[in-house]
Amino acid sequence: MTDPCKVTGGWQRLGTVLSGAARPTPSDDGVFVNMPVTRGSTVLFPSLDAMNRKGHQRYDHTSGYGAMGSPIQHELEKVIATVEGGTDCQLVGSGLAACTLPLLAFLGAGDHCLFSDNIYGPTRRFAETMLRRFGVEISYFPPMADSAAVAALMRPNTKVVFAESPGSHTFEVQDVPMLAAVAHDHGARLFLDNTWGFGIFSPFSHGVDVSIQALTKYPAGHSDVIAGAITVADPQSWRLLRDAAIQTGQLCGPDECWLTLRGLRTMGVRLSQQARSALHVAQWLKEQPEVMHVLHPALPDCPGHAIWQRDFSGAGCLFGVVLNPCYSQEEMEKLVERLHHFGIGASWGGYESLVLPSTGSISRSFAEPAGQGPGFRLQIGLENADDLIGDLKQALAGLPQNA
Repeated sequence: MTDPCKVTGGWQRLGTVLSGAARPTPSDDGVFVNMPVTRGSTVLFPSLDAMNRKGHQRYDHTSGYGAMGSPIQHELEKVIATVEGGTDCQLVGSGLAACTLPLLAFLGAGDHCLFSDNIYGPTRRFAETMLRRFGVEISYFPPMADSAAVAALMRPNTKVVFAESPGSHTFEVQDVPMLAAVAHDHGARLFLDNTWGFGIFSPFSHGVDVSIQALTKYPAGHSDVIAGAITVADPQSWRLLRDAAIQTGQLCGPDECWLTLRGLRTMGVRLSQQARSALHVAQWLKEQPEVMHVLHPALPDCPGHAIWQRDFSGAGCLFGVVLNPCYSQEEMEKLVERLHHFGIGASWGGYESLVLPSTGSISRSFAEPAGQGPGFRLQIGLENADDLIGDLKQALAGLPQNA
């Protein structure tokens, strides 16, 4: 059985960093604990000389126009970069924008991008439509492929390898250091959608070049923010990314930044509790006869568990459940609708528990390692874990007993 301390330890260690980051410096006049929100589009200067000096510092954390970002955006960027372990961060308007902007920044016509087959669905759609239309070649590799198999798919024009670990809906934990080594050996960058691993996986110490976050999830934490972040490993990558953000008008609104920074203060304690509850619920589900697989990276039979044990300092609150193949998609969907404490919703990382079917609409080029039974995804919130188990128990009881 997985040690709960391994699941929650990484979250508990974040408390000091997140409580003190971006805190205003006290003065004789006193300051509020939280940063103020600065809303504005136009920045005024006392002279043209001052405007020319400050207004054209594109790559600094100051700027002469509101579309370059606000003070609270730049402070939040510093916090995200600190947690991720990178040099610089660019905030954008959504998690999807965080996936797509670096692809636009680092790829051009004639380049090739190799994607993990388990990436976020909208990222895949962007690759198959926009990137192909712009002349970028697209292909996929099995999430659990070894180094030789991944290397065999690299091309002379491969510029980016894009991974997501654990994967969307199927939760394979990938060998990120191996992927980084293969990418770098072929002159490519490794991008990682690290949303599930924010705060518990250190991307840049494992060889990642660009780390992607949906701040909507764990950091904001209250299901009322849409925002994303891209963090880079070196100043050269930052200049390319920042220039792409400016040219495409990407930024994050001051209210969204303020709410995210507020949510970050409690992320450690929230996720420690949610991760503990998620493991408890996952272990209970694993014992139920109607369930074929529970796709939680902290469980020993989840694809890539040994890699999670090696590389992660904790676990998230999102995992998958695969029913036995004797049950139909329709029966699984009726189970989802029998749940009372789980809202039916597509996001995750907030304080509330959610459920979402994960079969019937997921595009894959390779067979899923967990098999072909109908499945659903659970986000475990701050509700009492035993209440959630009771809810799942009554929903499972409604499945046909002679299946």
